[in-house]
Amino acid sequence: MRRRAFISLLGAVTAFPLVARGQRAAMPVVAFVNSASPDGYVPMVTAFRQGLKEGGYVEGQNVVVEYRWAEGHYDRSLAIALEMVDRQVAVIVANTPGVLAIKAAITRTPIVFTTASDPVQSGLVASMSRPGSNVTGATALAVELAPKRLELAHQLVPTASVIAALINPSNRNTAEPQLRDLRQAAEALGLQLDILEASTDGDFDSVFTKLAKGPPSALVIGTDGFFISRSEQLAGLSLRNGVPAIFENREFVAAGGLMSYGGSLGDSYRLAGAYVARVLKGEKPAELPVQQSTKVQMFLNLKTARALGITVPQPLLGRADEVIE
Repeated sequence: MRRRAFISLLGAVTAFPLVARGQRAAMPVVAFVNSASPDGYVPMVTAFRQGLKEGGYVEGQNVVVEYRWAEGHYDRSLAIALEMVDRQVAVIVANTPGVLAIKAAITRTPIVFTTASDPVQSGLVASMSRPGSNVTGATALAVELAPKRLELAHQLVPTASVIAALINPSNRNTAEPQLRDLRQAAEALGLQLDILEASTDGDFDSVFTKLAKGPPSALVIGTDGFFISRSEQLAGLSLRNGVPAIFENREFVAAGGLMSYGGSLGDSYRLAGAYVARVLKGEKPAELPVQQSTKVQMFLNLKTARALGITVPQPLLGRADEVIE
């Protein structure tokens, strides 16, 4: 079912621009520029479309969305966005970290972002209430939840003295604050933190080879768009290598990962879609306060827990939004 859904989405992603080329004069064009890849982002694209629809816009009927993916090469986002500006798109939708470079180079075309980091601290906006430029968007709780994932991993594997954290060093805007917070949390819990890095598919094999040899007894996967687009791959690797792992999204757990805890990225993309609709109707990004999704979800895979020999504490079972058997 998931593969069919992905193929259906991918077909829509590539088909709408082709169908609508003859209608461009009558329809605004939105550039959806994402630093990751479409695989793994099906729920987010669906939520974005829902937000557009709530604002009165439906793809192929009164708006065209051009989807472009940087496939984890974050430095490509700017080149893609500049190409879209040359094609006179009405709005650019972009996620971090690529949107920082896009904002610096593109000062006239409206930009609506989605981000997992603090947009003020990162320099995206002047303030949450008054973005102050051609940029606004939506945030989801993610980066700040890394310490909580570490705490949950410790609850699942209470005998662990060493826990690993996987981060993407090419995404400094999320990697650096997560590392800072994870180190502080590990010290408070009396744990040793083993930092592992991955920024390409090829890095995963060496990461999990190291994990299989020990000594880390669990893995906390950091917030990162590239990791989200590889949720199923990361779940499979953690299960095959016997590594109890916790990530941020349900897709990871549905694919066999042990647990997820994180903000709703889908909700932030829905909010972004609604803002795009408002910008298309004439509102200025500088006057649209940054939206904050505060929804947090927890998912557990009991089948994986049994396979790993883990007894999930009853309080965690009671807190889970969904327990996958």
